[in-house]
Amino acid sequence: MKRKKTKVLLLITFLSFLGYVTKTQELYVGANYHPHDDKNPEKIKNDIKLMKIAGFNVVRLGHLAWDSYEPSEGKYDFEWFDKVMNQMNEAGIKVILDIAIRPAPIWLHQKFPSISITDAGGDVLYPNHRYMEDAGDPMFQQYAIRFTDAISRRYANHPALLAFGIDNESGDGPISYSETVRQRFITWLKNKYSNIDNLNKAWATQRWSRRINHFKEIGLPSTGSKNGAPEKILDFRRFISDEINHLLFKVLDVVNINAPNALTNTNAWYYSWMKYFDYSEIAYSGKMTREGCGFYPGNSLTTSEGLMNAAFGIARIQFESTNPFWCSEFTTHNAVQNSIRKSAYAALMYGNQMVCGWTWQSMQSGEEQYLEGMIDWDGIPNRKYNEYKNIAAEFKKIEKFFPYKLQAEVGLAFSFPSQMASASFPEQHDSQVQACWDVFYWRNMDTRVVEISRSTLNYKLLFVPGLAVMDETTANKIREYIKNGGTIIMTSNSAVVDETGKVFGSTHPGRLNDVFGIRVGSFEETETVNEISRKYYKGKKLEVTYKGKAVDTESSRFDIIESKGAEIIAYITSLDKNYPIITSNKYGKGKAIYVGLPAKGEILGSLVDDLIIELGIKKGPKVPLGVIARQIDKNHFLYLNVSDEPKEIKIKGKSFSILFDRDYTDNFTIAPHEPEFIEIK
Repeated sequence: MKRKKTKVLLLITFLSFLGYVTKTQELYVGANYHPHDDKNPEKIKNDIKLMKIAGFNVVRLGHLAWDSYEPSEGKYDFEWFDKVMNQMNEAGIKVILDIAIRPAPIWLHQKFPSISITDAGGDVLYPNHRYMEDAGDPMFQQYAIRFTDAISRRYANHPALLAFGIDNESGDGPISYSETVRQRFITWLKNKYSNIDNLNKAWATQRWSRRINHFKEIGLPSTGSKNGAPEKILDFRRFISDEINHLLFKVLDVVNINAPNALTNTNAWYYSWMKYFDYSEIAYSGKMTREGCGFYPGNSLTTSEGLMNAAFGIARIQFESTNPFWCSEFTTHNAVQNSIRKSAYAALMYGNQMVCGWTWQSMQSGEEQYLEGMIDWDGIPNRKYNEYKNIAAEFKKIEKFFPYKLQAEVGLAFSFPSQMASASFPEQHDSQVQACWDVFYWRNMDTRVVEISRSTLNYKLLFVPGLAVMDETTANKIREYIKNGGTIIMTSNSAVVDETGKVFGSTHPGRLNDVFGIRVGSFEETETVNEISRKYYKGKKLEVTYKGKAVDTESSRFDIIESKGAEIIAYITSLDKNYPIITSNKYGKGKAIYVGLPAKGEILGSLVDDLIIELGIKKGPKVPLGVIARQIDKNHFLYLNVSDEPKEIKIKGKSFSILFDRDYTDNFTIAPHEPEFIEIK
């Protein structure tokens, strides 16, 4: 009897695992749908019919719609939405149900005025726009969690449910400078510094007579147009970040209790300029089982910049998670014919599993009323509907080979404190990270964005691009990584300040100058020094010579580097004299390379190519310029021609196009802006 029970349990476990594997080996195509805009049953029925005809298998529902479920305090209205969920289930369409904790309903603002945003000038702002609430306010969080509990319990076991969405664009919306925020900030500082002397030391309050004698004297780091010292601003932004993360973790915990079998996802626009916060804490926690973002490459078919920016968005949200990625919003708008499809295939190369169009219907009201979707204002499908229908049909042919699992041997270091500190520099930290990412885009090679303090650093090559803040933990991990055989490329504006935001009063790069075998002294302004350029260069233009090859670049500044044992491998050769600009130093079993300029492809390209060979880093598929590609497994390759010209792919032997059902012998050609997915025979 016991054996029988054991066999049954094993069978159940196996079938559950098989179901999970099947779920991950599926590509999702669908739309963001807003039935709360018009609860007309016939319209909803017709919309779902059109989705089914298009082959859609997912919709995202509910975001930005708290008061559609709780129109007044404690008065829930779920019955209308039950019918929507049931109809989606009958149609075989899975649902990402967003838990819309922002924006807060007007009734909640009225009940607790402290929730509303106070600007830096002290004015309380009426919530005319979305995200106009103080996410750290205790009463806001209490009601947000109450709403989370109600909606997640109601739909936890609904057969249509695929995942719960955890907030939306958490980094967007203004920061509040209210008195309640100030009091919470003081509490946060007390917990961090214990006493006032520690805080004064960290904030360097001896500067400009800003000493604080009691915690109650602490003000917020912004008053109208005037900002405080960098050290104070850095702590304040850490505080804001902690409050956002605290809220998100509370929502995740409630969802995981109520719906332990549901996936979790978010549109993680953490890097909005308004309220940029440290998303790495969520990403490395494993609690967000499907990282996600809005994929918006712009409307162009023929340019690559927007597509590259959107793909980098995936990388900077995914960090080192090995779970599939979901583009829970995907462009519609006025995208040129075939550009959405082109973007969909590009996203597959970065581990994406979902193309969920924003939006289903062109908006009929509100701030986005002229934003166009797949269905026109009168409910008639347009060309974008047909393009998504085509994507759904094509993805069905290839989905058993996806989502693609990245095999990165190159890491790109990112840190939230460095992003905040880099506001003082001409090039911000995340721009430098993206410049490094761009280097590998055209080389068809996987990379991972990493947070060094949280990472195992299992990479052959690690970039440290403009990592301004160098705390002891990060410095020690870098030191050990190189000592044990790793290779690092560090660029300018790195290791400039300590964890408090104060410039190192020691040799730069701070805490690591011996590892790199250099002394970075001051920096020079390129435009000024170009007044004595030997080549009569003007503005920010510079010439850099590496291994006898000269390339032109531009930079606002360059570092003055003095070797303390490092080999100088490149110079600036266009100024009054040669200035050392790239150095290489052996440290332990590894190598520390310093570039005294911000990360730029033209400077890093040749150096990277040499290191790929030297370190035995696996190269991407060999293709003509203008084609991006990935080897999905031993016998399958995905190609995308992102150029305006046909491109010939050179291979030997027989292959078969799974996408277009045709055989190839040896070379084949891909039309402009077209994908190809082949199986090598």
